[in-house]
Amino acid sequence: MSDQHLQDTYLPRLVDRALERILQTLPAVSLMGPRGAGKTTSAERLASSVARLDRRGEAAAFRIDPDAALARMAKPALIDEWQEAPDILGAVKRLVDTNPASGQFLLTGSVRIGVAHTWPATGRIVRQNVFGLTQAEIRRTEGPLFVEKLLSKPMSLVESPNSDWTVFDYVDAASAGGFPDLVLRRPDADTRGYWLESYVQELLTNDVKLAGSDPDPRKFASFVEAIAVNSSRIVDQATLRDAAGVAKNTAAAYEDVLESVFFSERVPAWRSDRLDRLAAMPKRYVLDTALFLHVLGIRADEAVQDPHVLGALLDTFVAAQLRPQLSFLPRPLRMMHLRDKGGRHAVDILLELPGRRIVGIEVKATAAPNADDARHLTWLSRKLPDTFVAGIVLHAGPQSFALAENILATPISSLWT
Repeated sequence: MSDQHLQDTYLPRLVDRALERILQTLPAVSLMGPRGAGKTTSAERLASSVARLDRRGEAAAFRIDPDAALARMAKPALIDEWQEAPDILGAVKRLVDTNPASGQFLLTGSVRIGVAHTWPATGRIVRQNVFGLTQAEIRRTEGPLFVEKLLSKPMSLVESPNSDWTVFDYVDAASAGGFPDLVLRRPDADTRGYWLESYVQELLTNDVKLAGSDPDPRKFASFVEAIAVNSSRIVDQATLRDAAGVAKNTAAAYEDVLESVFFSERVPAWRSDRLDRLAAMPKRYVLDTALFLHVLGIRADEAVQDPHVLGALLDTFVAAQLRPQLSFLPRPLRMMHLRDKGGRHAVDILLELPGRRIVGIEVKATAAPNADDARHLTWLSRKLPDTFVAGIVLHAGPQSFALAENILATPISSLWT
């Protein structure tokens, strides 16, 4: 593909801001994320040379002498699928130790460090996650992003424009997911189904090998389904391993594999010494909503009819929109959640801003939210009056409005409008 064609067809990504900033000041950056998320396409725009290590001929030289192979490349040099020759990390470390000039290397890979490889380049290679497309990117949103508004003036979200999106529109968008190839080039539902099934089979036949010797693909498939069934929910790992019929150590290895290939993630519970009896269990999400529905075998029209599936789908969809916005900040924020041990109070998503300021987010399928939909946020604001900045009820209706002094309701589409 010519450089001009790449520029003409490229859909700008949120990660572009972070990549340009990093390469202006630091020698190397590693982009990690799900396969098919667009990491290579984003990095290729900034590279003067490219080595694709998933091609056997190109990888050979990097396996034999990675230092020499890297030294010959024009900078910035893109090393695509670096995990095919993992010794390249050490070579990059040695080269930037010798010459710490900025903007030398971009590395892309589809395996999160920790399960398959160690990381020998701490302090030399900055890691940057890249996730699937968000609606902000698809719709080329201009101006401050949702998270940027939270950081500056959260209650300004009450001024968000009216939305013409209905719950059916959100479900349709969620069913398309965030893989660029699906969103931009595969509008047919059957074609998307074949694509997603191929993705899942790759997970079950190849990625499962990361779990160690002699994995059981059938039990791994059951574990994948158990994760999907519980996306956006708080369950202990015993529930997951019982559903899959696997031992404790196997379940732990399977979950590590699914996180390492960016299929799912554990969102930690927020803890505070100012609140008693908070649950410590994580909340799990499938990262892509199209994969979520495909693994469960649920169509978009079926999801709308089942309140439990609809609630989980919208929560998972909101998390998929927020995750990239949080990760591309100069100082990334983490999604967390909150629930007390009795289950009387729970907040879907909790963000801790600089200065330990708190923003709580609830996701509701209703088009007409009321004070009862914000009752957990109201409870939290009373418990933490000096650090609670805002509570936000994201809903499927058209309008933004205040529910209380520091609690508002706004359409889910305000995540990208």
